[in-house]
Amino acid sequence: MAIQRMDNVGIVVEDLDAAVAFFLELGMELEGTARVEGLFADQCTGLDGVRCDIAMVRTPDGHGRLELAKYLSPEAAPAGPRDRPHNILGTHRVMFAVDDIEDTVARLRPHGAEVLGEIARYEDSNLLCYVRGPEGIIVGLAQQLS
Repeated sequence: MAIQRMDNVGIVVEDLDAAVAFFLELGMELEGTARVEGLFADQCTGLDGVRCDIAMVRTPDGHGRLELAKYLSPEAAPAGPRDRPHNILGTHRVMFAVDDIEDTVARLRPHGAEVLGEIARYEDSNLLCYVRGPEGIIVGLAQQLS
């Protein structure tokens, strides 16, 4: 038996509205919001008394989704500084293909995005960069060159 697909990537955030705004500006679409709580949530997460607001955002092609979650109970545990470098064990990032990397970075800056390093050229195939967004989330951007 093999997996069927990757369903979503979950990211815990403190400011759900800011995180949703960031990913909508990136070009994702809001699929829906919900409050998650009850025995199944406790069983699934291994936590007691889970009450969590979530927003599901998806890529325009419908194949990639992020579940943004704000824990109301129990409160989210701090993970340390939000400006940690990318090479810390367990650090994650989500990579998106974009049409115009410079325009994308410019649109994300008002939402708090900062480029880690710079926009780099990989041979003659791609422009790439990592951007730190809300909550310290690291987002990779890749623009395929013609």
